[in-house]
Amino acid sequence: MLDLVQTRKITDAERKQVILESLADGYCKQILKNTVEKPKSAMVISEEERIPLSTVYRKLQKLYDGKLLAISGSINRDGKRYFLYMSKIQEITIHCDLEETTIECVLNNTKQEDIN
Repeated sequence: MLDLVQTRKITDAERKQVILESLADGYCKQILKNTVEKPKSAMVISEEERIPLSTVYRKLQKLYDGKLLAISGSINRDGKRYFLYMSKIQEITIHCDLEETTIECVLNNTKQEDIN
């Protein structure tokens, strides 16, 4: 079965800036890469990427605010909230010249039910 590749051209200057800043941040880039295949908790991301947990939470918030991450949540048996994070993008293409910077994102094709 063929998967339809969805791309989105980013035209908003503020969104472009958020994407460029996120890609320049090594931790943000690691988190996006780590969460492309399946949703993961902050704890799992911290362990797998060897990033301090407090830093992971800070970067997750930045990525979520920049609309680069999806968050799903539930409540565990102890009544604690449990969140999973997943990259909304699979690939980013940037073209820069002296006139304009163009950014195109390939959206993550993982089914929404995997995120919810």
